[in-house]
Parts: sequence; C-alpha cells; structure tokens
Amino acid sequence: MGHSKKRLLRLIDGMPAFPPSIYQILKLTADINCAPKELVRVIDLDPVLTIKLLQLVNSPYFGLSRQIGSIRQAVVFVGINTIKNLALTIAPMEMLSRESMSHPFLEGLLSHAIAVGVIARHLARRGGIPEVDSTDYFVAGLLHDFGKIALHRFFPAAHEKALALAAKKQISLHQAEQKILHLDHAQIGALLAEKWRLPAGCLASMGQHHHWTPEDASPLLDCVYAANIMAKTMGVGLSGNPVTATSLPKPIERRLGGTLQELIGTLGDLSGEMHRVEIFIHSWNLASSPTPGEPP
Repeated sequence: MGHSKKRLLRLIDGMPAFPPSIYQILKLTADINCAPKELVRVIDLDPVLTIKLLQLVNSPYFGLSRQIGSIRQAVVFVGINTIKNLALTIAPMEMLSRESMSHPFLEGLLSHAIAVGVIARHLARRGGIPEVDSTDYFVAGLLHDFGKIALHRFFPAAHEKALALAAKKQISLHQAEQKILHLDHAQIGALLAEKWRLPAGCLASMGQHHHWTPEDASPLLDCVYAANIMAKTMGVGLSGNPVTATSLPKPIERRLGGTLQELIGTLGDLSGEMHRVEIFIHSWNLASSPTPGEPP
C-alpha cells in the first residue's frame, strides 16, 4: 500500500465522530412515527447545534414571515425531515472546513455541489418524490463530492497535482487521484460516510457517483448521478474533472423520463434557486468554529 494511501486511511480513522446529538437525530428521524417533541428534546441539549439550526432556519433561504426563536418552532415551520437534513449539512462541513472556502477550486466546487443538489431535487420532484422527501436528494447532491474537500483540505499539494494531471492528460479526476494518491475522492467520501454513519443515500451518492451500476441503482442515486453529469454539461461551478459524459445510462434515462439533453431542457433558469442556496450556505461561517481534534 502506498504511503499516501496509508496516510489517507489513518486520516479517516482519526477523524472525530459527529456529536452524539447528530446520531440521535438520525436514529429518531429514521422512524416515520418520530415524535417531534423527542427531536426537539435532543437538539435542545446541544446548544451549539441549536444556534446553528436557528441561524439557518432564519436565513433568507427559507423566507419565513416571522423570526423563529426555538427548535420547537423550527420543527413546526420547516418540518422534521428538513431539520434532519440541516443537521446533516452542518455536521460534515464543520468537521472539515475550518479554512475559508476562498480557494478558487473550493469556491468552484461549492457552486458545482449546490448545482448538483438543486438539480437532484428537481429530478426527484419531477419523478413524483414528495416535497417533504426531496430535501434528502438535495443534501445527497450537496455532499456527493465531499471527498474532494477532504483531500484538498488535508493533502492540498497532492490534490493540486491530481487536478493538474487530470487537466493535462484529459483524464477523469478520480483516475488522476488514483495515480497520485492511490485512492480517489469517491472512495474517501464513502469512508467518511461510513465513519459518520450517514444515511444510505448519502453514502451511495458520495461513494458511487462515478461508479453507477444497475445493481446499485436507487431513485436517489439515479438522480444524483444524473444531476452531476447535468451540472458539468451545463458548466455550472467547477468540479475539477475535465471529462464529462455525453449521455446517461439507458436505465437512468428510462426511470427519469428523458435523455441528458431532454432532462437539461426541463430545468429552466436555475440562477434564482442557486443564488438562494449560496446565501443559505454562506449564512453561517463554516470556518468560525474550531474543528474538534486534529487528524494524525
């Protein structure tokens, strides 16, 4: 095993776990009969998470007509599933993103991730997924490339080499990462998702968005896989990958009801929603809170 790969695996093993409150939220919300008061009780016991959630719920993204002052009110106004997904958005970002997202690559990657989340949610809604569940697709799309953030955060020089190699040789970024780091961002993303016990949909989107097979297919993975290609085809954001597929697998076309270009044609103008999400993402300072622990 290469030195870089050993270091990466030690990094994953040494990453701190999520706060216990996040795991309790995931456990509670996995039950469709979850009692809102139980969810409120768990979050209220974590003052840092409470502040972050209220900050996001009161952001312009939700456009609520009144200021929300408690988690109980937040659950009433935005729903249990949205609160769960907000917690899932906060936790991994805070784990890895002490540094500012001002690096050009990370800025472009964030725009790409937002586009994939927005498009995945659009495809879910178009396919008849209930609105209350469509945020699962948005979060899975938003986090799909999280392995790139981890690599760029902890191995910046090596990841810059992979980006340069991909651009020079016109090969996919995950192939370039394998050549230099002996692991790619999808594998790192899957390892992080497993360590953090993220929902199966997030694990699949982080680990298989380049490696879709019919055996792995699910409505959520289909949407994230297609959304990733659609965003790159449209040139929204910067994924760092110079290679873009020109079509979707036939099973995904059948399930989503269109070819790549036909599905792009259903999107309309995404700029408004993209802007709202960018405001939402930047409505709290991801670098303001110290990351607990330090990887080896």
